[in-house]
Amino acid sequence: MAATSTPHFQNDAGHPLIEIGVTEFMCVGANPPFDHPHVFLDLGDDAEKVCPYCSTLYRLNRSLAADETIPAGCIFLDRAA
Repeated sequence: MAATSTPHFQNDAGHPLIEIGVTEFMCVGANPPFDHPHVFLDLGDDAEKVCPYCSTLYRLNRSLAADETIPAGCIFLDRAA
């Protein structure tokens, strides 16, 4: 079993680009109830990837921690948890 969970990111503000500090993550689109299917994305050897649902461009920024984004505030926090 994995020791850490996969970070989830949201894009309520409609940013065209979100910089992240991880290579494997989930995109949820906007926060519920306006979310899309929560899709797992893996950058692999690439530095960026576009979400196939909401077209958000995610770019790897190795200076960021797993719970940081540029612009700030794009971490998805499950309110039900």
